[in-house]
Amino acid sequence: MSELAYEQHDKLAEIIKHYSGGDGVHKTAVPSLFFISESHVTEPHYGVYKPSFCMIVQGEKEVMLAQERFIYNPADYLVASVDLPVTGQVIKASSNAPYLALKLEFTPKQILEVLSDSDIRVGAKKNTKRAMFVSQIEPSLLDAVVRLARLLDKPEDIPVLAPLFTKEILYRVLQGPHGSTLEQLAIEGSSTDRIRDVIEQITHNFDKSFRVEELAEIANMSVASLHRHFKEVTAMSPIQYQKQLRLQEARRLLLTESADAADAAFRVGYESPSQFSREYARMFGFPPREDIKRLREKYDQKINA
Repeated sequence: MSELAYEQHDKLAEIIKHYSGGDGVHKTAVPSLFFISESHVTEPHYGVYKPSFCMIVQGEKEVMLAQERFIYNPADYLVASVDLPVTGQVIKASSNAPYLALKLEFTPKQILEVLSDSDIRVGAKKNTKRAMFVSQIEPSLLDAVVRLARLLDKPEDIPVLAPLFTKEILYRVLQGPHGSTLEQLAIEGSSTDRIRDVIEQITHNFDKSFRVEELAEIANMSVASLHRHFKEVTAMSPIQYQKQLRLQEARRLLLTESADAADAAFRVGYESPSQFSREYARMFGFPPREDIKRLREKYDQKINA
């Protein structure tokens, strides 16, 4: 990175430290902007990335999308263009040099507005692409991010300037080497747009059984075409996508509501507790009871440290 880029990262690091107040994910006064801070290398975290622009200011992170690994650091940014169940792990952090990052969520409507107001040429027939990518951050993009974050020091400017700076960030990403991935998200009727409709259907009904033919009808595709495009976008099949959502929600229920394994299994749509336990262990590395006990012990150790 250039000397100017290092200065920009230092400014962002100061802002994130000031407005974070400790480890975790912190919502800011800027709409859809979150700060993340971690003082230690973390356990793998399972969750769903909403459409978002993510940037690391200090440290390093690994994100797993199905079997694909994305590693990025302060020289890069990561974008997810649809809802994606992922595993994220901070792999470089310490108390002296904590992991510091930011996340800016966005919507297809915002992408469409940028495209409508710019000279970016859009191709409706472009091939379906993976809905997650890592790219090298350019000085103009970094500058826009810094200006957005610095609005926290002047909250009276946020209502007017935050939408403009957010729009500029999306414009810079659209101009980048993976901009066509975001373009397809905003084009009505594109393969990515139709797969997004299927993703919404699965997300809102993950605890229910479905026939692939029903999903294909939503996407206005054949079953074979749905499978191909869905996997190109998400790196997994619709059934695998649903399974990730079910298991993530089951783990949340076990951890936060003290549900037992059988109850959690039924609540997320499993008919067989034994099948649930096998698939849970395959995803998280431990059977449900052992996994939750392990997580609670680690949490207690962290609190008492």
